[in-house]
Parts: sequence; structure tokens; C-alpha cells
Amino acid sequence: MLEMDSIDDYYRLLKFAKDSTEFDRLINDLTVNETYFFRDYPQLRNFAEEVLPMVVKGKNKNKNRNIKIWSAACSTGEEPYTLAIILQEMLDEPETWNLQIVASDINTDVLRTARIGLYEYRSVRDVPPEYLKKYFTKKNESYLVNLEVKKLVRFRKINLMDSDAISNITGCDFIFCRNCLIYFDDESRKAVLSGFYGSLNPGGIIFLGHSESVGRISSAYSMQRIGDSIVYSKPR
Repeated sequence: MLEMDSIDDYYRLLKFAKDSTEFDRLINDLTVNETYFFRDYPQLRNFAEEVLPMVVKGKNKNKNRNIKIWSAACSTGEEPYTLAIILQEMLDEPETWNLQIVASDINTDVLRTARIGLYEYRSVRDVPPEYLKKYFTKKNESYLVNLEVKKLVRFRKINLMDSDAISNITGCDFIFCRNCLIYFDDESRKAVLSGFYGSLNPGGIIFLGHSESVGRISSAYSMQRIGDSIVYSKPR
């Protein structure tokens, strides 16, 4: 307990502290971290069966063997690990590709959990049984993500309102930022989407949650229907 007399004292502590310990503690208490493996399965199926093959076809044509995905606001890691499983399953000879998944969050506690990769049944309840057997190791009543999946993912602490941090992530083919921007105001959403635009390759695609929309906030992206889903891409 800090035992401060007023909120102003706490504000001054956050503003002038020599390290970020208390600020990190505050952020960890405030952020929402609801997630699980294969969340919003129809959208992920569209990515796996429609969008990814389209992008891979173009890369094969150009002899480009690189795929980079950014899972922004990744929480405890279920989304980036899900994407890693999808890449392993959907790519022919995935070992011949240079696969990178950047997974970021502002919450240091959830990032610590994500790096360990050990989950209770609630988190893996929607994982297809064959994938659960193939990509996880059961540890008592929990499930540990196998190294084959973990090696594709690199976790980083990033505040999506930090334009400098976002500008350091480049060359992305896909950005997943689902069910995060609903907590931002319009000005902040515009700033984040502008940063994402710089992080995407030409033709790169962004996936948001179903209640979120790029078109209402930014005109920089092109809207297109691929399969059963509407996606937004950076024009070539």
C-alpha cells in the first residue's frame, strides 16, 4: 500500500518516478484480458482458408518466403499461438518459410504468462482435438504449448499509443488487433490505425473484431470481401 493522501500525490508519483514499476502495476490492474485459443473461429477460418492462401500465392509468384504477423494486444498469448498453429497447418512445407509472429501487449503480467505458454482447460476448450494432441503437452490439468509453436512467437511490451514503438515494427503481412480499439476514443483509434498502416507491407491486411470498423475511422485502407469476411488492406 502506498498510503498517499490524495490522487494528486499518486499522479505525481506516476509522472516523476524514476522507473515504471508503479505505472506498470496500474496498467496491469486496469487492462481487460479476456481471450482463449481459436477465439472467433469463423474469422480465423476465413484467414486460414481464404486470405492466407491468397497472400501465399502472391508470395510464391514473387519467390518471397517471408510471412510476418503482428498480434497486437495479445493478452496472455492465446491469439498469437493460435496463428502459429494455423501457419503450421495451412502452409505446405512450413519449415521452408521464414515465419515471424510479433505479439505485443502493454500488460507485463499477461506477457509473463504468455511467454510460459501454460494454460488451463478453459483457454484451450475450442482447440480442435487433433491440434490439442499435436501442439500441446498435458501437464496435470493444464496444457503447455509445444516448442514448435512457441519458437515462432516473440513477445514484446508495446503501448499502442506509443508511435515510436509502433514505427519499429515494419514489414507485416497481417495485423490482428481484435476487440481492443473498442476501448479507445476516436482520436486514439485514428492514431493507432495510422501507426498500423506504416507497419504493414503494401497489400498487407488488418483484422479487427466484429464490432470494430476501419472504414469509419480511416480512409487510408481499402475494404474488400474475401470469402465470407470483410477485410481492410493497405493499398499496393
